[in-house]
Amino acid sequence: MNDWPEGWSGDNRGRYGRGSGSAQPESARVMRQVRRGAPPPGPGPSAPPHGGGVPQQPSYVDGQGHGGDGYDSGYNTGQVYGSPGGHGPGQGRGGPGRPAPDWRRRIKWTAITVVTALVVTTVGTYFWADSKLNREVDLSKVIERPEAGEGTNYLIVGSDSREGMTDDQKKDLHTGSAEGKRTDSMMILHTGDNGSTLISLPRDSDVEIPSFVGSDSGKTYPGTGRHTKLNAAYAEDGPELLVRTVEHNTGLRLDHYVEIGFAGFANIVDAVGGVEMDIPQDIKDKKSGADLKKGKQTLNGEEALAFVRTRYALAGSDLDRTKNQQKFLSALASQVATPSTVLNPFKLYPTMGAGLDSLIVDKDMGLFDLASMFWAMKSVSGGEGTSMNMPISGSVGSNLKWDDAKVKQLVQELKNDEKVTVSGK
Repeated sequence: MNDWPEGWSGDNRGRYGRGSGSAQPESARVMRQVRRGAPPPGPGPSAPPHGGGVPQQPSYVDGQGHGGDGYDSGYNTGQVYGSPGGHGPGQGRGGPGRPAPDWRRRIKWTAITVVTALVVTTVGTYFWADSKLNREVDLSKVIERPEAGEGTNYLIVGSDSREGMTDDQKKDLHTGSAEGKRTDSMMILHTGDNGSTLISLPRDSDVEIPSFVGSDSGKTYPGTGRHTKLNAAYAEDGPELLVRTVEHNTGLRLDHYVEIGFAGFANIVDAVGGVEMDIPQDIKDKKSGADLKKGKQTLNGEEALAFVRTRYALAGSDLDRTKNQQKFLSALASQVATPSTVLNPFKLYPTMGAGLDSLIVDKDMGLFDLASMFWAMKSVSGGEGTSMNMPISGSVGSNLKWDDAKVKQLVQELKNDEKVTVSGK
């Protein structure tokens, strides 16, 4: 008796079931993997005709592809076509869905990493910068010092030192080739609770050289009442005698000493990308090399050095030069303290390197003291402080004579950290 459905030929019989140990047609087993779920009661529907006809599909009674007769071909894997890997709908390749990322934890560790990096960088920068300070001036060698007052007083000196400069640099910067070094500018910067005050001390100021102890020899030199220009004190025995002379002639105790030479000054200006200045007049001076036009412009290192050294092209000579020096140093401090410099490591580190390499300070000067000095100069530039020359009453020969009454009042106000009411030309 023929068990094959009606309409199926011998060829059909040969095609289906070939290579299988089961009498079940191959197509039936493949199709059984496509249909899932519980079927409606009753016999399953017939498959669509294939060629001359196809056998009727078995009933799916238990929803797992098993017929009511308990037949299981072993091919039922639960795979749904279009879902690779044998996973059902809603499942990923790794089985059940992954838990949502813990963003709070990620943010926490990112913040810890950033803060740690900042702390390490800041500490490293501090020690790097601190190691570069040239603490060469020993104020403990200064004798007979006035009593300390309120606030902090810095003596800021610009020297004409050519140390480390090549012949080409000396030519470009118009510095000449004189041996040794002298003071080209001197200023007292007072910082306190009532604003900052920047006071220029003209290099030609008439002062008395007091008794002092030689910075190198340790020998005591008694005072003889000798009067000379202020910058001669520096040329005679260096920073310690200059501090001693300023303190003796003013009665104001100086807490810190800061000095910078020609090359260092120009390098700092170039490192910050130049400094914008409003030049008050056309300036042409062969000795300083200045050739500047009136108006706003950005000065590079060479131009800036020529500008602050110029005095022969100015009507007020040294007094006008000190005013230009004050304006420029305040503008430079303001430029150094801008976010574009402080927050840009490609500007900050070259600027710090150029400045710290060329600064000479006292042995007690720290980085915080130096930073305080720069911020005070910046405040003067911003109009929050006062800039002035030491009050002058006239001249003695070629020396400038200080106004003793005004100087006494000025020093008293600085000692008490009061608002300065004295003015100078």
